[in-house]
Formats: sequence, C-alpha cells, structure tokens
Amino acid sequence: MSSDLAKLLLIGTQETLYMVLISAIIAFCLGVPIGVLLVISDKGGIFPLLKVNKIVGFMINVIRSMPEMILIIILLPLAKFIVGTTLGANAAIVSISIGSAPFIARIIENSLKEVEFGKIEAAESMGATTFEIIKRVLLPEALPSIARGITIAIIGIIGFTAIAGAIGAGGLGSLAIRFGYQRFRTDVLIGTVVILIVIVQSIQLLGDFIAKAINKKRFKFE
Repeated sequence: MSSDLAKLLLIGTQETLYMVLISAIIAFCLGVPIGVLLVISDKGGIFPLLKVNKIVGFMINVIRSMPEMILIIILLPLAKFIVGTTLGANAAIVSISIGSAPFIARIIENSLKEVEFGKIEAAESMGATTFEIIKRVLLPEALPSIARGITIAIIGIIGFTAIAGAIGAGGLGSLAIRFGYQRFRTDVLIGTVVILIVIVQSIQLLGDFIAKAINKKRFKFE
C-alpha cells in the first residue's frame, strides 16, 4: 500500500467514524424520547394523547419517506445556521442526525411494544407513575431488542455518511467519489469498500454481543 493511499484512507476513516459517532449520539438522544412518546401516547398506552401521537407519527413518516440525498440538501440551510457552513463533517452531522432520528424512534417504538402488557399492568396496579413505568419496565424489558435495533440504525448511519460524501461532507464516501471514481483510482475504491465492510462487521458483532449480554443478565435475575 502506497503512503498516499494509506494517508487518504486514514483521514477518510477518521472523518467517517467521527460523523457516525456524533450523529448516532444526537440521533439517539432525539429518537429515544420520540419513540417512547409514540408508545405511551398511542391508543391503549399508559398516557394516551391520540392527536399528539398522530402528528408525531405523520412527521416521522414524512422525514422517513424522503430519499437521503434530498433530505441532506433540504437541511443544508439548517446546517449552515447551526455550524456556519454547508460543507464538511460537522454540516453533514446535522442532516444525518435529523434524518436518522425518526428511524431510531420507530425502532424504539417497535421494541417497547414487544414488552408484555401484563408487566405494565402490574406496575400500574402497584401505583407506579408514567415515568417509573418507562424507566423500570418498558426500557429495561426492551433493552435487548433496542440494542439490536440501534445496531441496525448505526449501520444505516454509515451508509448515510457515504451519501453525504457526495456533497462535500468528507469521509470515506467523499474519498471514494473524489479520488476513486473521478480520478479512476481503483485502489482507493477497493480500500474504502474494505474499510467500510470491516466497520460494519465490527459494529454488527458488537451489537450482537451487547444484546446477548443483556439477555443473559436479565434471565439471571428473573
């Protein structure tokens, strides 16, 4: 491997991991409360707010229905307002975070709905508040499913960063387009693909390990 290729791949990998990490944290912070809200405010939920549920669900569906490239372009003015530019990793993080949050919200919603309703009823009968049910019943019981879902979401964010690279976000996606495709460097294309495969496989293995560990710990104390 030539020194220039190694340097390019190193910089691209660092930028991609930076975007994935920060975007995942922000998207998680946005998506989890929204997902919880969708569950508790639904019909038959522990705090029904049907109008709120429909409005939030509609907004999520609107964002999720947009192709990722279009969503990134639409959110460029917001990125410029927040970070002062439409180029680079920080600008991309704004679009990636907002674009990924609805997906995470649906993951949280589906995971929480898998929790046995009997356990929720038992908590209610003991006088638990809505917050206590969320904290001590819903989230703990759904953790293995949430871990697997978040793993899928993070892998999706990696793909999101590659698309963002087409409009100057940096990272491996930008590297593959600017150097691999436009300059006909097959070695760069192969290098970016190999690194992306390694990153995705590593995240998948880590996510599976965490989910299994949570399951074992839960069964141990049941």
